[in-house]
Amino acid sequence: MWSLKTNRIDCPANPAANKHRDLQAEPGRRRPNRHRMDEDNKLQFPSLPATKEDLLDWAYPMRREMQEILPGLFLGPYSAAMKSKLPILERRGITHIVCVRQDIEANFIKPNFPHTFRYLVLDIADNPVENIIRFFPTTKEFIDSCLATGGKVLVHGNAGISRSAALVIAYLMETFGMKYRDAFSHVQERRFCINPNVGFVHQLQEYEAIYLAKLTIKMMSPMQLGRSFSLQAGMPGSRKRSLEEDEDFGAMQVTAAQNG
Repeated sequence: MWSLKTNRIDCPANPAANKHRDLQAEPGRRRPNRHRMDEDNKLQFPSLPATKEDLLDWAYPMRREMQEILPGLFLGPYSAAMKSKLPILERRGITHIVCVRQDIEANFIKPNFPHTFRYLVLDIADNPVENIIRFFPTTKEFIDSCLATGGKVLVHGNAGISRSAALVIAYLMETFGMKYRDAFSHVQERRFCINPNVGFVHQLQEYEAIYLAKLTIKMMSPMQLGRSFSLQAGMPGSRKRSLEEDEDFGAMQVTAAQNG
């Protein structure tokens, strides 16, 4: 993943210094280049692809339909996955469906086509105290698996506004290295009615730091990991400001939702 390099400069006038450098260059005594280590640990994310569909002026009836958020990734309500909508699902090329519901909804929100599509059914309540972060990795793995095989996936809850929207926003954040506000805006431009509840908004804001830390640790060697923990002392000012800005944005969303 990364290699250690020691740049040696001989100093003929100072043999002792050269001897000291020789000791440093011995196997097991090499020191990692900090700049190289930082470059190797820099997280790289793919660019956000553009959808093939043009953005349309939002109309109220569109709430009952699914919209393409990314090429192959759709977000919508349960009404877009009802039995009567099978021809539309097949015409759009849907192969996978994420069905979000809680126990009390299981009687009317259900996998209608288990022999036609591959389903991921998640038990999530649209409640501010629900821990939705725990479902983000499973959802991402399911979506990634679908898109990697050339499939298309629909993520739906009941209305396609809160729970399913939060899952899609989290997917964009982690996949493309996006801030919460940017991922929210991208999804809202394509499905204007999204409105994750207050608790989900706060969890999505927190998730940026969680997935970045997870990815960083995953790509670090044990030596780098040890040095990182010993050298880091507190959050960089720019990172702290970034999180504070997202908190302000989330608070504005929550206030707007509460005011109707």
